[in-house]
Amino acid sequence: MSKLFIALAFLGIIGSLGSALFYLMRDKGQSNKTVKALAIRVGLSIFLFISILVAHQLGWIETSSHRF
Repeated sequence: MSKLFIALAFLGIIGSLGSALFYLMRDKGQSNKTVKALAIRVGLSIFLFISILVAHQLGWIETSSHRF
């Protein structure tokens, strides 16, 4: 379940980044759509990072302790 959540969050982040590029090319800086899309990307990234930290603390996900 956590892998699916992480994959969906990454797809959302990449989709937001793609829409920011689209608005940057189409509007040529005339609107705030690029800034809004990048703000959404940053928000999703922060949410994903905090979610991973919380899931690790709660024991929902574990790190592998392979040492080389």
